Amino acid sequence: MSSDLETSPAAKAHAFNKILNAPKVSSRNQSPTDVEDRIKKLRRLILTETIPSSTDPTLRPRIWKILLRVNDVSAGTFLEYVGRGPCEVREKIRNDTFRTLATDRGFKERVREDMLVRLLDAFVWRNHDRQESHSLAFTYVQGMNVLAAPFLYTMPSELEAFFCFSKFIEECCPLYVQPTLEGVHRGLKLLDRCLKILDPELFAFLRSKNLSAELYAFPSVLTLCACTPPLEEVLHLWDFLLAFGVHLNVLCVIAQLLLMRDEVMEEPSPMKRLRQFPPLEAQPVIGICVTLVRDLPPELYDELVRHPYDVHET
Repeated sequence: MSSDLETSPAAKAHAFNKILNAPKVSSRNQSPTDVEDRIKKLRRLILTETIPSSTDPTLRPRIWKILLRVNDVSAGTFLEYVGRGPCEVREKIRNDTFRTLATDRGFKERVREDMLVRLLDAFVWRNHDRQESHSLAFTYVQGMNVLAAPFLYTMPSELEAFFCFSKFIEECCPLYVQPTLEGVHRGLKLLDRCLKILDPELFAFLRSKNLSAELYAFPSVLTLCACTPPLEEVLHLWDFLLAFGVHLNVLCVIAQLLLMRDEVMEEPSPMKRLRQFPPLEAQPVIGICVTLVRDLPPELYDELVRHPYDVHET
């Protein structure tokens, strides 16, 4: 594959469309093997190329639906949830939705607050019906509004955003949205453990200032870096996380630390630098993240993989 700089947006779009438009992808009779084969090809391409969403706006939504294995979107089901009106935690939802990505003009132009409220209401109603048959219960928790935002921004309809968001929450990172935010706190502990191995000097410096990941990385772990603008770079990073696993966000946060390492190490009060990360640059962060994976002990990496969803992990 040619490098990102050498590949034109049109050529990238053609490469992605070649995978997406293969006959078996659109066939209802596709086998699990066919689906996995297409996902493997998409993963390889996502690792080397950015999705040229400005050239072909249909690409990212189609790719996300395949990566999340969202095949059926029932308008009737979604409208039934919406028709129930406000859920029991509507006030809590409204306390957060008005400030979701508030400084991003492009997001505000495309995603109205009522769209966020409607999606989150519907999600709570969906899981109100499902709680007896599932080991984990879901309701609205802190940060869920920011996790919903990229889906509403990316998908062509609220219907598709709802089903993609629901699949993402319930299967990719269910422990991140439990009332205790158990997965988030696991991720923060793992961030400290990984950083201690990957950059002992930086880890020791931060600890000498009484700074743990809980203090400086909570927003980035909670929102899978969606709290760090610009949004287009967040979406690029999420292409990678949806392709390879949201657990890698912990290493993406470490990658951002490494990119600002010199400034942090020179700062007498490093929390000033860490309170607001520099603008996100997805490609270098992904490149560093992939390198860091190779430097982790297998047992620690296995813990990292399982921390967003494994109820039995200690």
